Amino acid sequence: MWSGENNTLFITGTDTHVGKTYVTLNLLHLFAQHNLKTVGLKPIASGCDKNANKIFNQDALAIQAAASVSLTYEEVNPFALQLPIAPHLAAQHDNLALSVANCRSHCEAMFSKYQPDIMVIEGAGGWLVPLNSQETMADLAVALQCGVILVVAIRLGCLNHALLTYQNILARNVPLIGWVANCVDPNMVAQLENIEALKERIQTPCLAVIDYQFNPDEFNAKWWCHLKSNKFFAHLLAVK
Repeated sequence: MWSGENNTLFITGTDTHVGKTYVTLNLLHLFAQHNLKTVGLKPIASGCDKNANKIFNQDALAIQAAASVSLTYEEVNPFALQLPIAPHLAAQHDNLALSVANCRSHCEAMFSKYQPDIMVIEGAGGWLVPLNSQETMADLAVALQCGVILVVAIRLGCLNHALLTYQNILARNVPLIGWVANCVDPNMVAQLENIEALKERIQTPCLAVIDYQFNPDEFNAKWWCHLKSNKFFAHLLAVK
C-alpha cells in the first residue's frame, strides 16, 4: 500500500483512441474549479513526435498544461515511445524496458514529491495492453490500487469490449469508480439502446455520456456530486 492510493484516479479504456485524454483533461479542469491541487501523468505514450532530438506526445502535453502543479514533460511522460504501436513493441524498437515496477515507482515518486490532493493517471491503449511479455497496464492499476474510471467507445462491438473489460476489472479487485460512454460514431445504429444495455449490465454509475451536444459544465456538476458521494474519495472531498 502506498500513501496516494485514495487520492489517485487511473483512466483506462476499452481500446485506444476512445477518449481517455478528453476525460482526463475534463477531470483535471473539474478539480481545479474546486481548488484542488492536481498532478496529471501519462507514464507511457506511443506515437510521439520528434523535435530537436526530443520526443513528445500531444496528449501528454495537454495533461501537463491542464494540471494545477507544473511538472516537467519528463515527469508527466517518462516513457515517450516513437512508433504509434502497442507500448511493448514500441519500447522494444526504442530499446527501452517497460515494467509495472518502473511505472509504479515513477507514479509514487511524483505523488511523494508534489503531494497533490488528486493525481490523475492516464493509461496507454486499453485495459489489457501489454507492457512486456508478462505484464499489462491492468497490472499497473492493480499495483497502484487507485480508483479506476473506464472510458467506453460507443460503436459497433462496444457491448462485448466494455463487458469483457468490466469483468476483468472486477476480477482484479480494483475500485471501479464509474464509466463514461463516449459516442465516437455519429452514424451508429441503436446508439442509445447500446448505452442502456451497458447501464443495465455494469453495476457502477455511468458518469457521463459524451456526444456531439456534450456540455462539459453539466458533466462536471454531475461528476462532482458523484465523487463526493463515493466512499473512495469521501475523506478528501468532504472538506473541500
